[in-house]
Amino acid sequence: MSNMDRVTLLKRDQSFFDALVASDLAVLEELLADDFVLVGVEDGAVADRKIVLNLVASGSLRFPRIHSFLDEAIVRVIGTVGIVVGRTGMNFTNPGGATFSAESRYTHVYAADALGVWRLVSAQGTAIKA
Repeated sequence: MSNMDRVTLLKRDQSFFDALVASDLAVLEELLADDFVLVGVEDGAVADRKIVLNLVASGSLRFPRIHSFLDEAIVRVIGTVGIVVGRTGMNFTNPGGATFSAESRYTHVYAADALGVWRLVSAQGTAIKA
């Protein structure tokens, strides 16, 4: 893995978190692969790209704060697949209206498209229990 791949994947990760906080659909649409799948940190629910974008667009899913610890991230590249394992602290409001705070570990899986652009294909979070 080149240092450039590491830097690029970490930038993509930070862009994903920033876009969630800002409810920036344009950035999310660019970052997320067509077959993107999210497994939620709160309850393990599975949501595809369309569901995530619709929830963010409607304001049903809001992230007032996501703090990422990118300096702790483990980044691996295997062929055209990039894997980032990291840690976040976040606050969010789920579609049911409940607020939730969590420290979590996450795994993000990226795939490079035909032009070499990294797209997020899978994201899963696990709450860190104190």
